Amino acid sequence: MKILAIETSCDETAVSVIEANQNSGAHFAGTEITVLGDALLSQVELHARYGGVYPNLARREHTKNLVPLLREALSEAQLLRPTKETEITKEQIASIKVQLEREPELFVFLTALLAEIATPDIDAIAVTEGPGLEPALWVGINFAKALSLAWNKPLIPVNHMEGHVVSSLLESGKGDTKCIPDVQFPAIALLISGGHTELIQMDGWHHYRLIGATRDDAVGEAFDKVARMMELGYPGGPVVSKLAQRAREQERPEKFTLPRPMMNSNDLDFSFSGLKTSVLYTLHDNEPLSEIDKEIMCRAFEDAVTDILIKKTKRAIEEYHARTIILGGGVSANTHIREAFSRLVEQERKEVTLYLPEPKHTTDNAVMIGAAGYLKHCKGDAESPHADIRAQGNLKLAS
Repeated sequence: MKILAIETSCDETAVSVIEANQNSGAHFAGTEITVLGDALLSQVELHARYGGVYPNLARREHTKNLVPLLREALSEAQLLRPTKETEITKEQIASIKVQLEREPELFVFLTALLAEIATPDIDAIAVTEGPGLEPALWVGINFAKALSLAWNKPLIPVNHMEGHVVSSLLESGKGDTKCIPDVQFPAIALLISGGHTELIQMDGWHHYRLIGATRDDAVGEAFDKVARMMELGYPGGPVVSKLAQRAREQERPEKFTLPRPMMNSNDLDFSFSGLKTSVLYTLHDNEPLSEIDKEIMCRAFEDAVTDILIKKTKRAIEEYHARTIILGGGVSANTHIREAFSRLVEQERKEVTLYLPEPKHTTDNAVMIGAAGYLKHCKGDAESPHADIRAQGNLKLAS
């Protein structure tokens, strides 16, 4: 089965084509996901000058990027076939115009492409419906609906966070083929990103229960804010991690002591606002800050965050007798955090398997949306081309 996938939840525009083949193993074990085409454009540099993502700027860039990326992904997948006569009727064009009435520029770009190419050999279209920035989500959803109308293909709405879960479970195979392993349940998924810090308990595929979440800042948000305090630029996570690693390699003295909020609380929730505030006060008390001081502070902050994440996840493993840990989301690219979770699994007496996403697939991408969409399709969750899929900025994976 071939799926065209579209991701526009934040500041990455992504379009991919995957081919999925389900094997007979339990829990989708052995299912092969082959990436036929994968195109992505990041808006990070555009938003960096503002110190964060501006929703309407993200929306504008998605509008500009989607058609070129669609062309690129279809071409890479060898599904871009020219046609001498347009296969799109006037009635379909009228319906597409209505669907894209809020994106008139996108309508012009898309209808020009549709007039040039034949309907590609795909079986469905998967698209992120949330969570994310609603103006950005709407562009991807309306684009997917327009393609669905043009090509008469079913739609599969995908939860962005479920995409991150599935992304972490795609093990490398031959070439561009990934393989879903035999996941042992119950599992604990820790999803950490700029907008989320959640512990999810999984009894099986598509069976999610929220067991812990941040009460204030998400962990990625805290990284960005701490970086801004030290004028390190945006996004803050990579540069904080880089300076923290330099402090370790140079064996800098531990000059600053930071708290671990809620690390020993009687629940699985998180709080990073107090840690962020402690960094702010410590910086003020030690002005002017040298470059070495910045390295030491980055290490102290990253160590504090890692200690909290490890302690809460370890408790979740014990309480829910988890056999699997899944680490996902943009912050899962952090090398120090990844290494800490690898050590955690090594220290566990009982058998626990850790799944980490490939570094290039920790950020938002369409491959994870296509893979998650395929698993939803296997549940029978595809929609008609006229489905009323809506952007849901605060969509939950579990409650």
